[in-house]
Order: sequence, then C-alpha cells, then structure tokens
Amino acid sequence: MVAQAGGAAMSAGASVLFDAPGPKAIVRYRIIAVVGTLLLLAGLALVLKGLANPDNNQLTAEKWSPFLEWSSWKSYLIPGLIGTLKAAVISVVLAIIAGILLGMGRLSEILVLRVVCGAFVEFFRAIPVLMMMFFAYFFGIFVLHISGTALPLFGAVVGLTFYNSCVIAELVRSGVHSLPRGQREAGYAIGMTGSQTLRTILLPQAVTAMLPSIVSQLVVILKDSALAYNITYLELLRQGQNLATYKGNLIPTLIVLAAIYIIINWALTRVAQAVEARLRSGRRGIRPGPLNVGANPALAAEEQEQAAATETLR
Repeated sequence: MVAQAGGAAMSAGASVLFDAPGPKAIVRYRIIAVVGTLLLLAGLALVLKGLANPDNNQLTAEKWSPFLEWSSWKSYLIPGLIGTLKAAVISVVLAIIAGILLGMGRLSEILVLRVVCGAFVEFFRAIPVLMMMFFAYFFGIFVLHISGTALPLFGAVVGLTFYNSCVIAELVRSGVHSLPRGQREAGYAIGMTGSQTLRTILLPQAVTAMLPSIVSQLVVILKDSALAYNITYLELLRQGQNLATYKGNLIPTLIVLAAIYIIINWALTRVAQAVEARLRSGRRGIRPGPLNVGANPALAAEEQEQAAATETLR
C-alpha cells in the first residue's frame, strides 16, 4: 500500500510538473529528434570530409601510425598522463580536506572564524584558476625559491587546490543547509554542542547528499590540470602537443587525447557512483536515528517508520 501510495503521489507530481505529451506532440518530438540527428551527422560528415582533404591530410593512415609505436606512448603520452594524474590526485586530496574545513568554518558558531573562512572562499572563488597558477608559480620562484620540475607542479597544485577547495566548501555549506532542521535539533536534544552536531550528525549526511556534485568538481579538477601547460608543466595536453609537433598529426593527436580524458572521467564517475550507492545503502553511512532513542523515543519511532517507508518505496 505504501508503494502504491508513493507511486500515485509521484505520478500526480509528474502530471503537475509536466503535461504528458499527446499523439501530435509525440510525432513532433520524433520528427525533431530525427532532423537533429541528421543535421548532426551531416555536420560530422562535412568535418571529416574537410580533414580528409588532400590539402589538410589529417586522417590518413600515416597520421595515425605514431599511436601504434611504443616510443610515442613511452616518451610522450604516458609521461603526460602520469603528470596529469599526479597533479589531479594531489589537488583532489588537498581540495577535499581544505574544502571540508572551510565549509565547517563557514558554518561555525565563532564569528571571527566564520568571517575569515567566508572572505577566503569568496576571494579565491572569484579568481580564475590560470591566474592563481601564475601567482603560485612566481611566488614559488621569488619567495620560496623552488626550482626544477617541482616548480610547475607546485603552481598547478596550488591553483587547483585554492579554487576547488572554495567550491567544495560551498557544496558542504549548501549540503548541510539542505538537511531537515530536526537533525540539528536532535543533536541539541541529547546534549551535543553545535560543533559536535555538525561533525557527527550533519556533515556525514551532507557528504552523502552532495557526493554527485563533489564528483563533478573532481572531474573539473582533472580537466583543469590541462591549464598547467601554461606554466611549463608536462601534463597530458602539453605532451600531446609536443608529439603532434614532432609527428605533424595535430588532429589525430587531439582526438586520442580527448578519448583518454573521456575514459578517465568516465571511470572516475563510475567509481563515485559505486561509492555513492554504497553510502546510500546504509552499509557505511551514518544514520542519526539511533542517537535519538534515549532522548526522545517517540521521535526515534517516527524516524524508524520513515526509514521503513523509504526502503519500501525503493
């Protein structure tokens, strides 16, 4: 009965938000889809025809043959891929840690901490990533006296970390604010302070709720690492350009690089989806229900009924 009621409610909500298309609308949508697909295929055919033109000569077997040679991968693509992953992994770890701390600072009950974290987030979120990379690069030269290959890596990591930590901080803040008010009140009811409630009740639930947005930001970090070629960092895009300059096959190289980025981002998204499903299943997620049992049995019983109804709907 619960499942049927939930299905009816969902159907009613769908009918209110979106009118079901009639026969004429369905035919019109199909015509638009077919015409759009044909236009897309026609545009792709024109692009391929232009690239296959003898004047351009970008789609011949000779242009693709370097990717069948191990030397191209060993000397260019694999080192570039390692450089990209190195900068991305370091930036991801630092951005998540700093983002959670900044988000908690913005939610803190201490006014000074809240103002400082808010000013930091608003300032660095407004600066382009490439500009921060340049600032960090020259700061490393003139102030920290970093040299060698560590200098461009430092600039890339600092630029990516500062910007993306601010974005993650805003995700944390919005995720906590999206939770029901009763979650915070439950923490107060059992004698927790505001910071304890934030750490043990609100933040774990917010992380689970905002995980898709965090994954999207991690993909952005991976792609933005390509900007580091402007500060001479040897990442995948720069190494691909070096290969294209040496072999004279720019278009095939860009296609291969795009395929590599797509595969990496797809794999990252799949892993994140698995983690999200694991957290939402409750195997490792933190559920605040048991915390309320001793303080308010009626509230605990109500939350257990809601959880059971949710599982039935699933």
